[in-house]
Amino acid sequence: MWRRGVRYGSGVLLAGTALCLLFLFADWAWPLPDPDRVRSVLILAEDRTPLRAFADSAGVWRYPVTLDEVSPLYVEALLEYEDRWFYQHPGINPLALARAGWQWLVNGKPVSGGSTLTMQVARILDPHSRDVGGKFRQMFRALQLEWHYSKDEILTFYLNLAPFGGPIEGVQTASFAWLHKSAQSLSHAEAALLAVLPQAPSRLRPDRHPEVAQQYRDKVLQRMAAQGIWSEETVADAALEPVVRSRFQQPLMAPLFAQRMKARAFAENRARLQTALSANMQWAVENVVRTRQNALPEKSSIGVLVVENQTGYVRAYAGSADFHSAERFGHVDMVQAWRSPGSTLKPFLYGLALDEGLIHSASLLSDVPIKLDDYAPQNFFRHFSGAVSVTQALQQSLNVPAVDMLQRLTPARFVARLRNGGVEIRFPENTAPNLSVILGGAGTRLEDLVRGFTAFARNGISIAPRFVPDDPVVERRMLSAGAAWIIQDILRGVEPPEGSVNPEGIAWKTGTSYGFRDAWAVGVSDRYTVGVWTGRPDGTPLPGSFGAHAAAPILFDIFRALPKARASNSRQRPPDVSSTDICWPLGESAANTPAEHCHVRQQAWVLDGHIPPTLPNLQKDSWSARLQTYWINPQTGLRVTADCTAPQRLEHTFAQWPVELSPWLVDALLDKMRLPAFDASCPPDMRLQAGKELLIRHLDASTRLYLQARGVSIDLLAEGGQGRYLWLVNGDVAGVDEGHKGLRYTFTQPGDYDLVVLDSAGAVDKVSIRVISPP
Repeated sequence: MWRRGVRYGSGVLLAGTALCLLFLFADWAWPLPDPDRVRSVLILAEDRTPLRAFADSAGVWRYPVTLDEVSPLYVEALLEYEDRWFYQHPGINPLALARAGWQWLVNGKPVSGGSTLTMQVARILDPHSRDVGGKFRQMFRALQLEWHYSKDEILTFYLNLAPFGGPIEGVQTASFAWLHKSAQSLSHAEAALLAVLPQAPSRLRPDRHPEVAQQYRDKVLQRMAAQGIWSEETVADAALEPVVRSRFQQPLMAPLFAQRMKARAFAENRARLQTALSANMQWAVENVVRTRQNALPEKSSIGVLVVENQTGYVRAYAGSADFHSAERFGHVDMVQAWRSPGSTLKPFLYGLALDEGLIHSASLLSDVPIKLDDYAPQNFFRHFSGAVSVTQALQQSLNVPAVDMLQRLTPARFVARLRNGGVEIRFPENTAPNLSVILGGAGTRLEDLVRGFTAFARNGISIAPRFVPDDPVVERRMLSAGAAWIIQDILRGVEPPEGSVNPEGIAWKTGTSYGFRDAWAVGVSDRYTVGVWTGRPDGTPLPGSFGAHAAAPILFDIFRALPKARASNSRQRPPDVSSTDICWPLGESAANTPAEHCHVRQQAWVLDGHIPPTLPNLQKDSWSARLQTYWINPQTGLRVTADCTAPQRLEHTFAQWPVELSPWLVDALLDKMRLPAFDASCPPDMRLQAGKELLIRHLDASTRLYLQARGVSIDLLAEGGQGRYLWLVNGDVAGVDEGHKGLRYTFTQPGDYDLVVLDSAGAVDKVSIRVISPP
């Protein structure tokens, strides 16, 4: 008996070993199809809300989920109704197979399949015929699944691959398709419905056969009550819920963003990609865009990007105004499009000039007509303001001071600093950086611009937009913390667009490209940086559509829709920034400037206590703000020179304003630069020449000149003063009258003209005239 037992046991062991080896060989020869292979792709928001799904090549929709993302109620109903011994059997339930075989013999046809959940997954992965051979093949695949994967993994495969009618696979897809909600928040009735649908997905589709689907759902509910898993009261309440006929609608939030992320998901072989996008903020931004697009011209679009300053996470992304509108080029992603930035780069320019020690926030700049070789920049509204501070120049987005500042920094250096800070700039092929870059003579993208502006809320350090939470943090130094704070403080002082308010103190800047092709608005709050672009994607001009009018209202609507900012350090003044009073025209500290030289007092933010003087004139150094010296007879207070016989001379100085600003200076400031008459000890001819006040002849404010075919020409005449006469027309040098015989000048355009004459002693006179077209 003992020997027979040993031989029997050895035979069983040998047979078992042979079967194991045979299984291992079969597993190697016929490997299991990959359950994780990427077919369709799902793009999710941060909270796992589906943004957009992309079907596979067969048109199947699948929203992948993990086991913990599905309601426990669904798992209970599924396991109880389909495979209550799922966690105990090895993939095949012999009792269930025996029961199914017996029913087949008795009834002459299959009544129940006897398939476990593992076997159902096997059939999905490797479809087979419904015969005995197919059943053995299914069992082999089920054993393979149990060999290679855990129970939870196999259950997750079922959750994602089970058919739910039509092109819908997976419980999450079915939940959104038929119930319009996540599978994580199912009720008892909904869990029971989804548990039974895969039994006959076509026959039980809620959009076609809601009554039949409800009958089968109720069978599941009764089973759950009979087994004591759910209480009778709970089941009774669940049975009252009707199965509503509902059509399958794909989610479509942030469609262009999702399309961009789809390429990334495929590249990384991921069936789903959870992004940093906030579903709530995306909905709010899309609602603003949807509302505002109706006020835009035909065929125009909108691009919006919202980035969280601290993390760099992209919280909202609208690539176009209407994804479905071919007329508005809805398929073109304007967040990634290369466009002219207009004036949006000016904050970086002045920030870099602060870091270079060229200026402080109240430095005196000249907003006057200039011509640099063949380049003559104009302000947006075609007029000039004369003397302006850095703050005024930036808040009013004046072009001429910006071009002058860029000339000092040099375009190549400015562009290099922008690129180093994260703002990529493109130029036409074989074109080097030039002065026009500060007015939009280059290309950049909305996402690059927003990245650069994050530096103003992050102590001068920009952060690259992060589309997915596990994207690396990429930071670049754009400005010093002090310069970033000063520029942000200046931009907070910009008046909001009409109809908007700015209680959060948003620092914002607009821009308009040449020909009204692009309108921009970029804003920075403590928590978010928001960029808005509007225009026509095909580059067609939209006359009258400029940043402050077209893009700024959208910007402020979006900020109102975003969560309110929490406390932030971005408004804490850095220790290297201090406030001081400075004096125009010299630009130096008021504490160190004599009262007679302090014509205009300004409050300024300065870096490291450094107070740079007013910048010199790059074209004519003699025109720069400076101290001019003259001598007087201390007995009479009148002016003397070396040619005069006064026994004593006393040196005096006066503060000269930049000469190019003379047409815009008020008389009280011009008087501060007028020299006293010559002393009696000076030669008679000197006294005679200087005795007359400098005056423009024959022209006054009532003068009207009528244009002819070739313009209208006049002689510019003056009298009095001393030395040669320098004539300016609207700030441009018209010429020099050496012999006081007059200067011929031709007006070719209608408009208002400021005429200014200066003599060698600094005396000034000015009049305004008008040139009009003939009626």
